[in-house]
Amino acid sequence: MDKRRVVITGMGAVTSVGNNVQDFWSSLLAGKSGIGKITRYDTAGYDTDIAGEIRDFDPVAFGIEAKKARRVDLFVLFALAAAKEAYETSGLDIDKEDPFRCGVIIGSGIGGLLTVEREHIKLLEKGPKRVSPFLIPAMIVDIAAGEVAIKYNFMGVNYGVVSACASSAHAIGDSFRMIQHGDADIVLSGGAEAATTTLGLSGFCSAKALSTAKNDSPERASRPFDRDRDGFVMSEGAGILVLEELEHAKKRGANILAEIIGYGATADAYHITAPHPEGAGGIQAMKAAIKDARIDPSDIQYINAHGTSTQLNDKAETIVIKEVFGDHASRIMISSTKSMVGHMLGAAGAAELIATIKSINEKVVHPTINYETPDPDCDLDYVPNEPREAEVKAALSNSLGFGGHNASLIVKKFSG
Repeated sequence: MDKRRVVITGMGAVTSVGNNVQDFWSSLLAGKSGIGKITRYDTAGYDTDIAGEIRDFDPVAFGIEAKKARRVDLFVLFALAAAKEAYETSGLDIDKEDPFRCGVIIGSGIGGLLTVEREHIKLLEKGPKRVSPFLIPAMIVDIAAGEVAIKYNFMGVNYGVVSACASSAHAIGDSFRMIQHGDADIVLSGGAEAATTTLGLSGFCSAKALSTAKNDSPERASRPFDRDRDGFVMSEGAGILVLEELEHAKKRGANILAEIIGYGATADAYHITAPHPEGAGGIQAMKAAIKDARIDPSDIQYINAHGTSTQLNDKAETIVIKEVFGDHASRIMISSTKSMVGHMLGAAGAAELIATIKSINEKVVHPTINYETPDPDCDLDYVPNEPREAEVKAALSNSLGFGGHNASLIVKKFSG
């Protein structure tokens, strides 16, 4: 059976540099950092006190009732806000659709951690009968997809994806496959995360995964591929996209933003946190995506890297790109969105795919900021510090997660 073509018709974003796609994108082009001092709790005693917090976020402004906002976790609020923008920009009207052909797949690496923390305090201080009856439905990862489906009456495929920092990329890849094979016509897909909490920060600090060297200059802390990188910066937010079967989109006159043409997913099967030193899983994920897209590696002009600002990840990802693309690797523009927004964990892949699609549409690639001192182990073109005008016809976005999860997505300029 010929696979059906899948296009993007709507996008929504909530990030530390903007609570909609346009503000997000404008900030990336300006090289604006969303990293700052944590404001929600006292960080005394923590090794790091910085994060990419979402500021000026009012759920009511996104059509979320105040009562609902008090009952659901912050990661769900972010998902609902990003889904609203994606749905509205797509021009969809569910009343004109078969709801059973419309699905929702949203990933999250951690889910409702803030709710868990708050209710655990209640349990310890006030006893089990004071724990909220909304604890379980507020904390489970799949509830973001459930809430979005309820909001828009999407009655088709519906579930959450958990694969750490590759969660939203896997969610989008699954959605792509479902539409390709006729199981859905439309899927709202992406990821949401809100784990910059006391427990989340504690855990990553204890794992020695976070940047600690730039607590006094947080905007300089996330520095992917730079020699002096010392760890990633936690962040939060959501990215949601509307994936749609091409003929369905054309029939309703949708504005088509890009086409997804390839997806690859593998495991390192190596270590719970460290990437495979030779990039074995990442290499195969990228090769699988290229094969799925039925293109030549030389057709890729831009890579939105996972680019976490950790010593091991950035080195391994560089090795992977060189292995997959050979001599062409030096001609590919590469940038890390995380240099500005920090690491959105399970939501990272979706936000970065949005940035990739904007690069294709706007003919400009956003920079990797804070790239100051070259690293001999990271010697490719990371588009340092300044945006670059370029016509991008095909691009790849990488996502890698704790546990060795790898996902690569390829999108191209839509050409009819």
